[in-house]
Amino acid sequence: MAVNQSTPGGGFSGRTRVWLAVVGAVVAAACMATYFLTRGAPEPANTATAPVAAPPAVAKHIYSASADPRADIAAALAEAKSEHKRVILDFGGDWCGDCQVLDIYFHREPNAELLKNNFVLVHVWIGQMDRNLDVAAKYGVPINKGVPALAVLDANGRVVYAQASGEFEDMRHMDPQSVTEFLTKWKS
Repeated sequence: MAVNQSTPGGGFSGRTRVWLAVVGAVVAAACMATYFLTRGAPEPANTATAPVAAPPAVAKHIYSASADPRADIAAALAEAKSEHKRVILDFGGDWCGDCQVLDIYFHREPNAELLKNNFVLVHVWIGQMDRNLDVAAKYGVPINKGVPALAVLDANGRVVYAQASGEFEDMRHMDPQSVTEFLTKWKS
């Protein structure tokens, strides 16, 4: 920008100052938007006792769009019956960061051992909250409360627990101990 020599003190003209203010406001707004869009989820209030897993940078493939959840549940119930275990139904989608964190927590010790020894895990794909909703409803899981959403069945297919109010939908702000407590409470 050229300095207007006719303005006292060699400063910018009124019109130039207006344009500079507009450009400055646009740049500030863009910087703020970039900051808020890229900073991620806020830290939990109590980080001293609860290590928080961030969703993986690349989503792990957990839920299959081509799977038949009814057949998968039937096979899991047969396995659970023969091995004296319970079945966990995990409703979610690969796009769901909290579902990814739940999967991470399921596979950390002591949860991995609890899961292996006491449960048969079935992942049920819910698309974009529009697939297999009848399966979720059959087991009393309201998907509209958020995912991941869980149900626990006994080996005969009876519901012993159905997540009612999105208890696990904020997994990224929960700790692995919450999964341990859940698995311990509902193991067979």
